[in-house]
Order: sequence, then C-alpha cells, then structure tokens
Amino acid sequence: MKKLYSWLVIIIGLGMTGCSSIEYYWQAVNGHSNIVMREQPISELLAKPDLDAELRDLLTEIQLARDFASDELSLPNNESYRGYVDIGRDYVVWNVIATEEFSVTPRQWCFPFAGCVSYRGYFSKAKAQSFADELRSEGMDVYIAGARAYSTIGWFDDPLLNTMLYRDEAMRVSVLFHELAHQQLYVQHDTAFNEAFATAVAQEGVRRWFLHNGNTSAYELYLESERRRAEFNTLLRQTRNKLQELYGESQDSDVMRKSKQAIFDQMKLDYTRLKHSWHNDKRYDAWMAQSLNNAHLALVATYHELVPAMKAYLLEVEADLPRFYQQMEQLARLPKDERHQSLAGLVGKQTRSP
Repeated sequence: MKKLYSWLVIIIGLGMTGCSSIEYYWQAVNGHSNIVMREQPISELLAKPDLDAELRDLLTEIQLARDFASDELSLPNNESYRGYVDIGRDYVVWNVIATEEFSVTPRQWCFPFAGCVSYRGYFSKAKAQSFADELRSEGMDVYIAGARAYSTIGWFDDPLLNTMLYRDEAMRVSVLFHELAHQQLYVQHDTAFNEAFATAVAQEGVRRWFLHNGNTSAYELYLESERRRAEFNTLLRQTRNKLQELYGESQDSDVMRKSKQAIFDQMKLDYTRLKHSWHNDKRYDAWMAQSLNNAHLALVATYHELVPAMKAYLLEVEADLPRFYQQMEQLARLPKDERHQSLAGLVGKQTRSP
C-alpha cells in the first residue's frame, strides 16, 4: 500500500502536465497496481500440494535462477521475482512505436524517472490501439509490439509473470537476468545504452547458468539461436539503412512511397533466403508476415547496435561482472555522445587487435 501511495503522489505531482498525460500515467499506475495486488509469494505457492506440476517445476527453476542472479552475477538481491502473478494474457504491456512516413527515427516520449524513450507503453491492448490510431491519423507509421516483461528499474519489487515463462529455458532465465540488469544500472534518456547493457549481462548470465548446471548441449542450442537472431537483426538493420538513405534523397512523395515498398519487398525476399540457410526455421515468419513499415524497424539500432561494444568491455575485464558494472557506471556519468563514442572506440580497438 505504501508503494501504491508513492505512485499516487507522483501522479498528483504531475497535475500540471495536462489531462492526456494524467490519463496515461493513471493507466500505468492502475495497470501495475492491479498486477501487484494479485501477487503471491512463490515460496507459498510451492508449499501447496495441489499446485500444477508443470508450474511447480518452472517456479522452482526460476527461483534457483533468481538466487543464481544475485550470488553469481552480482545482480540486485531484493524481493523482485520472488512473487508470481498469472495475468491471464500473453503480454503484460503493449508498446506503441511511431515514425514519420519518410523517417526511421522513432518519436520519443519523456517521463519522470524513466527519462525519454522511443515508445509509449499501455497495460491495455485496446488503449494502445486507440493511441496508435491517433498517430496513424496524423500520417505516421505505427507499430504495436507486445512485451512479456517490464521493469520498474528498482522503484518497486517486480513480480514474476506468467508471460515470462517461455517454453525455452534459455529465454526464461535470459528475461529474468535482463530485467534485473535494468535494476542494476539504468541511465535516463539512453535506451540504447540500457538495452545493450541488459542484453550483454543476460547473455553472460545464460552462459554461466548452463555451464553451472553442466548443460552444455542446451547452451550450444542457445548459441545457435542467438546466431540466427543476430543474422535476422542484421537483415533488419540493413533494410533500415537503405530506408534512411532513401529518405535523405529529394524525390516526389509518390516515387518515395514506391521505393519504400520495394525495399520492404526485398527484405522479405532476403528473409526467405536467410530462412533457407537455417533449414527452414520459421521463428520469424509471423513477424515478417505483417504489413511492415518504418516503425517496425525504428528500434533495431536502439536495441542491438551497442551490444557488441558492451560485450567487448566485458571481454576486456575477463568477464568480471562487478568490474564491468563499475566501468558501465563510470560511462553512465558521461554525456550521452561521449558515452557512445567511448563504446564505439572499444569495438574499433577490438576489431584492430591481432
């Protein structure tokens, strides 16, 4: 109740920002509080003799991974992910991403504490759709992306959700480590840095988790999956770069639209060839079957561009995570441009090394 009261104080303090802002913040407070009020301690659930056997196994595994995160990865040791909530849906929030018709730069929204981010999240799919429709009426390219997890970046103890219980073990522990990494370090107004940091920590965490459990075969499958994910993201980045180059030209709007569509059509053809090299792995088929636009590609660079730099830093400190966290905290104090230049410089140094 004290934490919910804190949220309400924040909302009241934002009273001068306008009705639309208050409505948005209220849905965030209401959505989060509805989840928290249904949270059950995992230790109590595991003590129930009639608990579903599959859920029991998953919760047991996640609690072991949660201890591992603090003991072996030096991630925050708090009550986050010690409670469980089945929210009865596939996604916990829906993020709305938008760009101009001839731009791959996402619109940003700024919030207290979280800073400026390139999406706007809703706990209701209908409200996300309504906001997306407003943006489309302004002529913008829009994409609604469902998310299985979110982080309050340490302000509250986040619960484990049914949406986080992927069928794949690597994905289950990865999302846990990723969200805890956001609690370890979060920099306002720098989504690219935050996501790259959390991704690098999660990947190192998964590696250690599987090696700790002696499950090298599962780790090899994870590495293959990550290679395919990287190849897919490279395809998206290349397409995004082609679009960015196109939009920098001075052309008639109708000509630009035809060229834009041709680039997306080519991306789908390239994906078919890529999938063939994966022995017809269909994991991205549903995503590629959408009516794609700029907004689908807007966050590709944001979420993946700095990951190699983070991994290079981690390699430089010989995978010593506390030292890595310390280095990243030092970078976090720098101005954003200087921080990104430092990261890019290390990647260049690693590339030039014999």
